[in-house]
Amino acid sequence: MSQRFPPAFDPRQIPVLPGAASQGLRAAPAERLTPDGLRMHFAHPPTWMPELVKERRFTDRAPAEAAVLLPLVQRDRLSLLLTQRTAHLSTHSGQIAFPGGKVDADDRDATAAALREAEEETGLPPSHVEVIGTLPQYVTGTQFFITPVVALVRPGFTLQPNPDEVDDVFEVPLEFLMDPTNHRRHGFEWDGELREWYSMPYQDGATERFIWGATAGMLRNLYRFLSA
Repeated sequence: MSQRFPPAFDPRQIPVLPGAASQGLRAAPAERLTPDGLRMHFAHPPTWMPELVKERRFTDRAPAEAAVLLPLVQRDRLSLLLTQRTAHLSTHSGQIAFPGGKVDADDRDATAAALREAEEETGLPPSHVEVIGTLPQYVTGTQFFITPVVALVRPGFTLQPNPDEVDDVFEVPLEFLMDPTNHRRHGFEWDGELREWYSMPYQDGATERFIWGATAGMLRNLYRFLSA
């Protein structure tokens, strides 16, 4: 495979595939979108299959193990902590992402990597984090083999985002993300192949948080898990 990268494009402008995201689906049960409900579901997981496992590859780069943290802050209702990456990063610049990164040789496992990266990127202290489980590995088109680590976060923390990696940190209600009526599926043809992905645009006051790509794909898998 030659070194190939997708063309520069605005993902907001790519057509939405009608009826492809929410047809026949219901929101995840409300009782599972609570700390106790999540703990129980991960402790006694149902039989289920992730919807998205591997994106179409478009680079010859060597595969890299990575981990991300899905930090669910225990507000009156759970909310997911997300970051917006700085524009100068070499991969996924400017995109909305989970805190996380490559698994280092010194990391005990993917969970340790996710906690370390979250603290390095956002200042989220591990002492406020209760890991409750993981989702199946997700492989990006850039050959990152990502383990999503799901955790509950106790409020009262103070964030200190790393300006070299993070432009912004914000929260989105979990119930919004776990409702498929807020999911959109996009598709366009590039290099002779149809490429598709999900988006979950969230209006945060005057700002649209355009969650898409791998981040939305892993959230779609979390939806499938919590709906099973």
